[in-house]
Amino acid sequence: MKNKALKKTIQHVLMITFALIMIYPLVWMVSSSLKESSSVFVDAHSLIPKEFHFDNYVAGWKGFGGITFGTFFWNSTIISVLATVGSIISSTVIAYGFARIKFAGKKIWFVSMMLTMMLPFEMVMIPQYIMFNTFGWLDTYLPLILPTFFGIPFFIFLIMQFIKTIPKELDEAAKIDGCNNFQIFYRIIVPLVVPAMMTSAIFSFYWRWDDFMGPLIYLSTPEKYPVSLALKLFSDPNSVTNWGAMFAMSTLSILPIFIIFFFFQRYIVDGISSSGLKG
Repeated sequence: MKNKALKKTIQHVLMITFALIMIYPLVWMVSSSLKESSSVFVDAHSLIPKEFHFDNYVAGWKGFGGITFGTFFWNSTIISVLATVGSIISSTVIAYGFARIKFAGKKIWFVSMMLTMMLPFEMVMIPQYIMFNTFGWLDTYLPLILPTFFGIPFFIFLIMQFIKTIPKELDEAAKIDGCNNFQIFYRIIVPLVVPAMMTSAIFSFYWRWDDFMGPLIYLSTPEKYPVSLALKLFSDPNSVTNWGAMFAMSTLSILPIFIIFFFFQRYIVDGISSSGLKG
């Protein structure tokens, strides 16, 4: 009993230690958002500000050139929500096709789709830029949103594995009742794969909200910048950087992610544990 207690104690101590290490950068950022800009790196070792400067949030929210951070938050919301809706709808439809419908070249198409997950973004960045430039989509949200309406391989695989856990007898019973493939998908499959869809939606929102490279490549008008790109405007090598305001807006930028995770965290567990990824 003593050995078991000692082992559990060591495990808990290690877990708490690793948790503190992981959360330290976040706590440091919140602490820095309340410090005077000039003392952020001077007192970097201290997590408790000598004086609390809540005016950093006011200064940061004012933004740049008459563009407040409310505009940047709204832009991020538009991109993240529309891209998430597009990716979930298209990925669910494609996953249903791979999991339930027989068609010529099914295995080849599936392997081709999975291979795209291995391509780094740097390989497709230039071809995509040339293509979107030909379409006249530069400095618009279309390159950031429209491609998601053609499916995301990771989400397709996740939802497809979930659909495979659903007994095919339900499909056969629906066919006997006169349902076609679309009706089976809409009435039978979709209600049962909600956990996998919600899991995919949460990941999609995270990725789109934090995306920096995409907006940097395709957007050139400051009024269209999302939060991830607007934060870069605080850092100006030709002038003094307002670090306090920058960390203040960085703190606000992670609030939507925390809120979504707090309310929908159970779907992440349910979606992954029941999707067949466990083997």
